[in-house]
Amino acid sequence: MEKLQSMVPKTLGRRIAESTPHDLPSTCSSLLDFFLQQPTFHQMVRDLTDPETALCRKNKEAALESKRKGNECFSKGDYSKALNLYSQALRVAPTNVDDTVKNLVAMLYMNRASVLHKMDLLVECVRDCNRALVISPNYSKAWYRRGKANASLKNYEDAVRDLEVAVKMEPSLSGKRQIENELKLISDQYKKTSTSLDKSNESNLGYSQFSMTDESHRVKLHCVSTPMRGRDMTSQADIPPASLIHVEEPYAVIILKPYRETHCHFCLNELPADTVPCLSCSIPLYCSQQCQEQAGGKIMRINTKSFDISKTFSDEIEKYIADITLPEISASHNQHFAEHRHECHGVHWPAVLPSEIVLAGRILMKSVEQERHCSFGSNPIGTLDLSHNYEQLPPERKLELHIYSIILLYCLQDSLGSKFPEYGITISKFVILLSQIKVNSMAIVRMKLLDVYGPTAQSGKCSQAGDALMSNLEQVRVGQAIYSSGSMFNHSCQPNIHAYFLSRALYIRSTEFVTAGCPLELSYGPQVGQWNCKSRQDFLEDIYSFKCQCRGCSEVNLSDLVLDAFHCVKPNCFGVVLDGRMARYEQQKINCFLGDPPICSLELHVQVDKGRNFDIDKVAGHVFDQHRSSCQIKPGYCLNCGSYCDLGASRAAVDESQLSIKRLQDAIVANEVQTSTLSDALKSLDMLRLTLHAYNKKIAEVEDSLARAFCLVGEPRLAMDHCKASIEILEKLYGPDHVALGNELVKLVSIQQLLGDESAADSIHRMETIFCRYYGSHANRIFPYLQLQAHY
Repeated sequence: MEKLQSMVPKTLGRRIAESTPHDLPSTCSSLLDFFLQQPTFHQMVRDLTDPETALCRKNKEAALESKRKGNECFSKGDYSKALNLYSQALRVAPTNVDDTVKNLVAMLYMNRASVLHKMDLLVECVRDCNRALVISPNYSKAWYRRGKANASLKNYEDAVRDLEVAVKMEPSLSGKRQIENELKLISDQYKKTSTSLDKSNESNLGYSQFSMTDESHRVKLHCVSTPMRGRDMTSQADIPPASLIHVEEPYAVIILKPYRETHCHFCLNELPADTVPCLSCSIPLYCSQQCQEQAGGKIMRINTKSFDISKTFSDEIEKYIADITLPEISASHNQHFAEHRHECHGVHWPAVLPSEIVLAGRILMKSVEQERHCSFGSNPIGTLDLSHNYEQLPPERKLELHIYSIILLYCLQDSLGSKFPEYGITISKFVILLSQIKVNSMAIVRMKLLDVYGPTAQSGKCSQAGDALMSNLEQVRVGQAIYSSGSMFNHSCQPNIHAYFLSRALYIRSTEFVTAGCPLELSYGPQVGQWNCKSRQDFLEDIYSFKCQCRGCSEVNLSDLVLDAFHCVKPNCFGVVLDGRMARYEQQKINCFLGDPPICSLELHVQVDKGRNFDIDKVAGHVFDQHRSSCQIKPGYCLNCGSYCDLGASRAAVDESQLSIKRLQDAIVANEVQTSTLSDALKSLDMLRLTLHAYNKKIAEVEDSLARAFCLVGEPRLAMDHCKASIEILEKLYGPDHVALGNELVKLVSIQQLLGDESAADSIHRMETIFCRYYGSHANRIFPYLQLQAHY
């Protein structure tokens, strides 16, 4: 990319930098004409699309080498390493290659099943046996291993049938005798019928588990146009809190590169031990065969060269074998768009290009399939009505989109086997699509539970030394997707709806009572309480090219007043002192409210009076008590009593304190917290409390760091005190029922339970109430941690 950018002539670069959407056909055509004359461009396209040079192609030799190493590890009892090696071999093994007398892929699934059995991962073992049998139904070892695993799972009916098949498949007499002995033992244990565990287990950890909700959503939404905000989503009826108001599958989705090895490339759930690779290339991994089939559009076929079940078994056993070995193709499966199919011809570009470029390719390919032709005389994404911010992009970004659009055009031409029109108009639509993705794509997140561990048992400081002392929830961004209806919801820094994901599906739920006709707004990024007003607005303008005028950015609220504020110099005053940057933003809000007539719409901002609660009066009462004409916020002066604060000295004190805080945070990461480091951090906290306002978020962050540090040194009671102090500040910044408090309560509950603190039950109840407000009946599914607390 950098090489191509550096080649573009300056005059053409300036045209692209100054271009508008109207200019795009001309600038795209000029850049294409230039690149077509450059050998470097053609070589780059070949590198991206030539199967012979692609790193993602299948490789028999590499698969056999990984299999050999896996066998060695299995023999030595190193099952974890053997598991990884067999999985790596499966990833690169061609599906049509035999190893001695058996199909290589079937043998690798069988080897991995043996490892999973040794590791007591029995369900995964059965699934790998199923996969081996889909390829080689006469694989006696697979039937035998499946029977043993089913017996361990107490699925005795299936275990007996598996061994009955295995004994007839086994060619050697000694093998038959061994299986017959096992069959007798399991038959004696077989006292009642167990639920059959067949290949339907493929979906247990896959996409279908989460594809539909078990909770109805009956809210009728309407898209309306407003003069100031464009489109808004509203409801004609009142919506109670925690109501599920929208469920939607993505138009297109892509996994992000950092999570390719840990999450399913289709459903984006965490990968199990028995991962399933793509049949045609070595990049994607899936949590189930169902996900692999839906993503790639290819189904594993049976090798029927030497097997005829009708000549060997009874009708009952024949049906049992067919249920396990014959792939099922539902009508809905046939209609599903196989989003990875055009990427898995051994080409390299889906692995190399940025995620949003690959996502654009999937959108275009889906549009081609929907249109059933490759002509782009009309809008290539005509089914989507998305906004974009091309005109506001910086010059270097405009050039980048031009180049990526041309590269994507040639990559898709290669994948399709037919050509898109090589015209400027085609490429210009690609450019617009990429800028639409920038504005409208949503990050698919997963909640991950992280644990902070204490010292070893030798320290004697903790009753459960070595166990997790504090749990912490972290939001992990695993995917990027376009939702055609989800993009219609506008932003607010104080949203009244919450978006979350089950597998790929987007779920939107109300978080407060929303009156009929009120805009339904979710957060596109940082919210009130998380960042100050200026930082939020700068972020939104940079990413989405609009100036936020939501209630959080237009009304005076406690969070924006105190989040980055300094403490008043008077000991008994609780007022805030703002620097020049924050003072200007808060002054604009007050001017907006106190204007005569009000500058802002009264309908949107009547909440300012309600915002003047006891806390706001304590921190900024003097400002509101002034006459309208004299209502001024002066940097460095207390908004409650008017006292002057030396901002320079205050900033210097904060900067000095941050040095020891940073050392503590580094020590936490390295798990090497020393007493001296803790002592210095505590002194710095005292200095911050004297300098910053009591509700300043920096103090909450330091309290949180100290809580983690005291857990690491085996002092959970001190950790609990600092954790509570952090939560008290966050309650003021976010409000008592915000989901951010639920995340913090996870930490507190884990410490309270460790200490046997009776207040843990109240914390658990509060945590569950918050999560149910934001996730409804899906709270336990998204936070399995809650299930562990159910009987506390």
